[in-house]
Amino acid sequence: MLNLEGLAIRQGNFVLEADLTVAPGRIVALLGPSGAGKSTLLDSIAGFLAPDRGRVLWQGSDLGPLAPGDRPLSVLFQDNNLFPHLSAAGNVGLGLRPDLRLTPAQSRAVEAALDRVGLGGFGDRKPAALSGGQRGRVALARMLLRNRPLMLLDEPFAALGPALKAEMLALVAELARETGATVLFVTHDPADARTIADETVLVAEGRAHPPRPTERLLADPPPALRAYLG
Repeated sequence: MLNLEGLAIRQGNFVLEADLTVAPGRIVALLGPSGAGKSTLLDSIAGFLAPDRGRVLWQGSDLGPLAPGDRPLSVLFQDNNLFPHLSAAGNVGLGLRPDLRLTPAQSRAVEAALDRVGLGGFGDRKPAALSGGQRGRVALARMLLRNRPLMLLDEPFAALGPALKAEMLALVAELARETGATVLFVTHDPADARTIADETVLVAEGRAHPPRPTERLLADPPPALRAYLG
């Protein structure tokens, strides 16, 4: 279970507050206008941005003292965070060992992860030789291999067309449900939330509101969300 307990994050004159709980195994969209603080909230959970007040708790343990790499989570950014000089297999293997000195068993695990996301046989290709959707799949394979219980996605598929983006989101949901991971993903598009999100957190007017069932929230949006949706 993820708890944001009395959280306040300040950036210049902007303050984002959050006091909410995400149940284990849920897929939750963070929906709201640009500049509302969706990425800021993910950065604080991931440990890249320290809150001014409050705590981030996972399974009752305070994550505050932990460095980003020591937290029980993986993050997928907009650029997929792939290294252009490494092959697809190399980029995935970083999820196991930063020095890429993989054992034979670990190398087989990399191949299996690539195969699971539909990239069997693509391990030798560099990111430049892959399509946008394929690069996203490489990043997902690395996330799968890291096997962390919390997955944070900051619009990694925003540059893809609607059909391919929906396909990638569906793959995220499939992988999360196979592993039991909890997912938080940033989006500007209510269609993304409808595609896979069990619940949605509205981020607007300086607050990340507690999650609500996605269809119920979108069917009867509060004023801040209604103003955003138009």
